[in-house]
Amino acid sequence: MAEQRLLVVDDDSDICLLLSKFLEKRGYVVNTAGRKTTALALLKEHRFDLILCDHRLPDTDSLDMLSHFREGAPGVPVIVITGYSDVRIAVELMRKGAHDYVVKPLYPDDIVLRIEDALVRRGNLEDLRKPAAERKTQLVAGGPEFVQGTGVFAKQLIKHIELVAPTDLSVLITGETGTGKEYVAKEIHRLSARQGKPFVALDCGALPADLATSELFGHVKGSFTGALGDKEGCFQQANGGTLFLDEVGNLTHDNQVKLLRVLQERKVRRIGDNKEIAVDVRIIVATNEDLTAASVDGRFREDLYHRLNEFTIVLLPLRDRTEDILLFAEYFLLQASVRLKRTANSFSPEVRERLLTHAWMGNLRELNNVVKRAVLLSTSEVVGWNRCRSRSSVGPPCGHARRQRTHPLPHPMIFVPFRTKRRNKRSSPHSNDTTSTSRRPPRY
Repeated sequence: MAEQRLLVVDDDSDICLLLSKFLEKRGYVVNTAGRKTTALALLKEHRFDLILCDHRLPDTDSLDMLSHFREGAPGVPVIVITGYSDVRIAVELMRKGAHDYVVKPLYPDDIVLRIEDALVRRGNLEDLRKPAAERKTQLVAGGPEFVQGTGVFAKQLIKHIELVAPTDLSVLITGETGTGKEYVAKEIHRLSARQGKPFVALDCGALPADLATSELFGHVKGSFTGALGDKEGCFQQANGGTLFLDEVGNLTHDNQVKLLRVLQERKVRRIGDNKEIAVDVRIIVATNEDLTAASVDGRFREDLYHRLNEFTIVLLPLRDRTEDILLFAEYFLLQASVRLKRTANSFSPEVRERLLTHAWMGNLRELNNVVKRAVLLSTSEVVGWNRCRSRSSVGPPCGHARRQRTHPLPHPMIFVPFRTKRRNKRSSPHSNDTTSTSRRPPRY
């Protein structure tokens, strides 16, 4: 792997010396600058992988420097060093394009962690910016299943995942349908010490109540009608690894009691069996409902809720993270092109604009479906708007009345013909016809 070069811009020579010595011991090549002019000269001489810049410089500040960095080193992450713990400054820095910021006094270990985090993010973005043909080759070979976003929320999400993954804490993932809860669970498993062990996912919302116990804990032959043989439950299948329970709020009260006991005792008893089987399983659960309110109402056991909620990750809806929409859309585009054997590798400007303004009530799942259909219908490398029309309502623009659906726009996304005339069972009192037709809006 090639050496990674860092630029440290700070008018304090002691800080420059401290950081350069510390980072060089970590294997980085470091250049330092005390003024804007020196930093800009270095940008022309070298290709940097990351920049550390003080907020206050003798001849400028970091807000001005960020614009120069975007021009001279596009795509290079910038971490701003500031002595001002001011949220307004932080927001402005992020808006101008800073990857992160740290407040003095500086702690070398913290600086290294932030640098490594930024370089990992940059590597992920560069993968998505590679030529379409190269990215398609990677997808055929088995590309990443978890795509990291670039916004403030995405950065915080990754930090939480990396924080909790090495532990054995139970994790509760909440968010609307389609926000990628199972993908987050898989990423936690991938980064944990249980990587390489089984990852078993069970959708509790799709299980009939009478089968949930068998699916979770297993059964022995003859324990009930239809039990023609012994069956391992999900806990046994996931032994040594991770068990992901989606829509956990749909479990019946009886199964909640049994689940709580398994979590406490680390043992399962199959239906019809007298002996208990020890299991070593890490639990991750997900839901799109408010389990706190459900526990207050008595629909979900409060003791089980606290057992599952040792660490919580909240996933925002896609409409609240518009900075990542095109990133996900491009990934879905290349993925669909490979699977459907199409040549599409980019969106037209009109499509990109509409993708950003759509409300995406179905979140990532809806975005994936729209892109997949567009790729299927596309006959060229650029996906145009006429291929992205859909029967799903465009809904309100992002940031406006998010919880209320509006009437579909003249060109709703996904084109699927729908009937506008239906027979009215009640005849009009002012008509001699036995039937009449009425124009109704499409139903979604």
